[in-house]
Amino acid sequence: MAPKHSKTPRQQTGGKTAAASKAKATASATTTTVASPTSTAATTSATAAGEVAKKARRTSHRSIREATPVTMDDVTSLASKATKRADKSILVICGGLSHERDVSISSGHRVQGFLEEAGWTVRVHDMDGSLLPYLTDESTRPDLVWPLLHGANGEDGSIRDVLEMAELPYIGSRAKASRTAWSKPIAKNVVRMAGLHTPHSVTLPESMFRELGVEPVIDMLLGSLGLPLFIKPTMGGSAMGCTMVTEQSQLTQALINCFAYGDVALIEQAVTGTEVSVSILEFDGHPLVLPPLEIWTPSGTYDFEARSTPGPTEFYVPARLDAKTTQAVSDAALTAHRALGLRDISRTDFIVDAQGQPQFLESNVAPGMTDTSLLPQSAQAAGYNLPELYTALVQSVLNQKRTD
Repeated sequence: MAPKHSKTPRQQTGGKTAAASKAKATASATTTTVASPTSTAATTSATAAGEVAKKARRTSHRSIREATPVTMDDVTSLASKATKRADKSILVICGGLSHERDVSISSGHRVQGFLEEAGWTVRVHDMDGSLLPYLTDESTRPDLVWPLLHGANGEDGSIRDVLEMAELPYIGSRAKASRTAWSKPIAKNVVRMAGLHTPHSVTLPESMFRELGVEPVIDMLLGSLGLPLFIKPTMGGSAMGCTMVTEQSQLTQALINCFAYGDVALIEQAVTGTEVSVSILEFDGHPLVLPPLEIWTPSGTYDFEARSTPGPTEFYVPARLDAKTTQAVSDAALTAHRALGLRDISRTDFIVDAQGQPQFLESNVAPGMTDTSLLPQSAQAAGYNLPELYTALVQSVLNQKRTD
């Protein structure tokens, strides 16, 4: 019989397996981030994005058919093969100078704690001038790197380029795939070519409003997309600079807010429905799709205020969807993961509309790993022990001995 959902002020967790007793209970306040100095990533070229998009439908569907899903027994077996853990040096990189510095540091130390609990030797390092010597000196050079930088330089592919130049194996997507996912408009185009649905949108730089005039451009936007709209920076996370617009009078301020975090805006039709997040981990190329997690907020939007204010936000794991829709959103997450060329770990966000159709919003190549982050919540709700789960992921990457 399917598990019933219980309702608590902050988090609803259901669907636990018999192995759930191995998982630690987590607190359920929303993640809080504190703004830090801005860092702007370079965009992926339109030509490269077009090439990715052309291949997306064929490659993603083939990968899904061929990939054998990972089971809990597989995770346990892989983790058990991780011997001599204390002899392996794992470096967790976190911090940096993006707006998401604080949550990145929290993620890094949380992962460090779980890996050390599992017996690994783990160091945490900030993104600063002493990092490169640490990576390249033979006395400190790690066996594996887990980049947990959120925001620019962490998710735009930059740190991954550095790790590839240093020929260090690392957990996560390659630099090129990270750049593709980091740009929301390009990612939307790629997954659309792979057969997914995504809300209609327009991408406009700040200069367009300055050169053509704010009012004429707004009039065209309303005529093309209508209301309500969601205004967000094309790059960035934690919903910083994002605003739901329900009235024309709100548009100008929403754009000002958006351009404070980036010089290009994604103006997207706001879809009414259920907000769902699906996390994926890969082990030796085989996917583990965690239970969809539903996010409910009083405002109906999981914006920065909802993420940074403890209490009102409620989470349901698994999401309160029927079996058919649950499968559809899980399949859509795997399609996005494959189409964007992601590996090891990702989290994809959707709105499930009134027709039960998952609408792709974005994919995250470095999802939060704090106590209250979505991926750990989904994993624990499914019965996974986090030290064991992260150990299996580390061992999977070490097995492949890859530096690309």
